[in-house]
Amino acid sequence: MNTVNKLLKALGHNTILHYDKWTQTHKFVSGKKKWIANILPYQLLNRSIKKSVESIVTLCECDEFFRIFPENIDSPNYGDKWGRLANYIEINNRAIAEMNGNKTTNGILSSIKILPAIPPSAKSWANCIILSQIFPNIFGDGYNKGPFEENSIYGIKLNTGSYSGNIIDCSIIDKISAQEQFIAFNDLAHFHGLKTGFRTVISADQIKIAYPDREENFNWCNTEHQEIFINEHVNLINTGFECIFFDSAKHIGGYDCENYTGVGELPEYAQMQYILNEIRLRSGKTTLSFVGEKSTGDFDRYKNLGLNAGTAFIVPDNFHDVKTWSEKFKFSRDYAPGIEVSNDNNAGGSRYEERINRINNCLFAYEYPSDKLPSFMQMEDIFPLRYDTSTHHLMMTNPSYSTDGTPLSHWKNLFTTADGREYNKKVGEIFANALNL
Repeated sequence: MNTVNKLLKALGHNTILHYDKWTQTHKFVSGKKKWIANILPYQLLNRSIKKSVESIVTLCECDEFFRIFPENIDSPNYGDKWGRLANYIEINNRAIAEMNGNKTTNGILSSIKILPAIPPSAKSWANCIILSQIFPNIFGDGYNKGPFEENSIYGIKLNTGSYSGNIIDCSIIDKISAQEQFIAFNDLAHFHGLKTGFRTVISADQIKIAYPDREENFNWCNTEHQEIFINEHVNLINTGFECIFFDSAKHIGGYDCENYTGVGELPEYAQMQYILNEIRLRSGKTTLSFVGEKSTGDFDRYKNLGLNAGTAFIVPDNFHDVKTWSEKFKFSRDYAPGIEVSNDNNAGGSRYEERINRINNCLFAYEYPSDKLPSFMQMEDIFPLRYDTSTHHLMMTNPSYSTDGTPLSHWKNLFTTADGREYNKKVGEIFANALNL
């Protein structure tokens, strides 16, 4: 039995799927590409996993409706160098997890539920979902706190034998393991026409190694710690992820550290080359995309490190500037610096018009689609957050915005309402014009 059907059974559903009329009435179409737009996120997040799977199957590009989810799902095939052109869309899976009282759970289920509203990949390039949290965080995993209490996603534990209690559904772990829950997510994302990846950190003081009787602070000079780091990431790749976004990658090997804002030592340059090569070798995958945060300065440094894309080397507000840079890098097929709509340090306050313009430039500023620069955007750039929070705030803290202790109330209050729906519609229209390029 595939893991999607295993997940359905674990949650008490049967595996017979039905065409979803609600999805049909909310879909956007670009050729054969289909997704949901002109909606508010809670409309998806409050649905059951069964309805979410039926929605994804209803949006299939194929002309056949699958009454039972297929056994074998392949990742969308854009070749080994797909990461060089991709649009990376980070979803804060902790922020959209189920907030029941002070507990935070089931972020992977919420990630599945939001998939139908993510535009699938285009003809010429992939859209790739990046999940913000996979590993347990060190500031109180599994619980939400007040809106200004530290609960940073940037502090992680490795070697725990499992993954974040914020993310996996621990109540069904005896029926479907944490790894299988990730496989189910990846199969559904791939079926919807998306690549997938996750964020990780490399600042030593932001990582702890768990042992049965103790925890140790991470040390890049400790070969056992290095092996644990490599193997933990390979294990995740083996569940179907094909991309890793490395926080603070710009500063590997001590580069430009006067602007380094992480905590602790970073790997040496040759050491990180080895680590990336080992992840590729041990996973046996030739299609992996490694993305580094920031890519200003020495572009050859990032390419030779083994990265496929970087972020934020120019401000993408001017269409012609972006197009000029896409022309300069059109012969670089292994690596290119990328542009951002926004990033994980976004403090909020940007106008909708600015974000819409940046998305437009990310998707259209080139002579030919094969020349496109990679791009990076956040969940907020598709589903605007409420006005008193921001992407960075939700990375650093884990508040519940529920007024009655229920997940539905949190989901309703996490995002903007009428203007957010209209914004989401405009984003859908921009993607609709791009997906057949």
